[in-house]
Formats: sequence, structure tokens, C-alpha cells
Amino acid sequence: MSVSGESRGRSLQMRTKAKELNEAAERSTDPEERRRLKEKARRLQEQSEQESRMDDRGMDPV
Repeated sequence: MSVSGESRGRSLQMRTKAKELNEAAERSTDPEERRRLKEKARRLQEQSEQESRMDDRGMDPV
């Protein structure tokens, strides 16, 4: 797999994990746990978007 393909794969995994964390946050009854999960999901989503932008420009994120 190319570096570009690996980056896309990582980005997809991060988006999937962010979605799972958001869903877990919605199910959580503890407000602090909900906040923590949503924050972690937000960070993963941002990182995924950043990698996608770098990949679209043909830049190596490393």
C-alpha cells in the first residue's frame, strides 16, 4: 500500500473511532464521561481532517 493509501486508511480509522466515541458519549449517563468522550472524538476528527487535507495536497504528514 502506498503512503497515500496508508494515510487515507488511518484517516478513515480515526473518523470511525470518533463516530464510535460520539455514540458512546450519547449513551453515557455521566456528564463528565460524556464531555470526555466528546472531546476525544473532536480531537480525533480534527486530526483526521488535517491528515486528509495534507494527503489531498500530496504532502507527507511525517
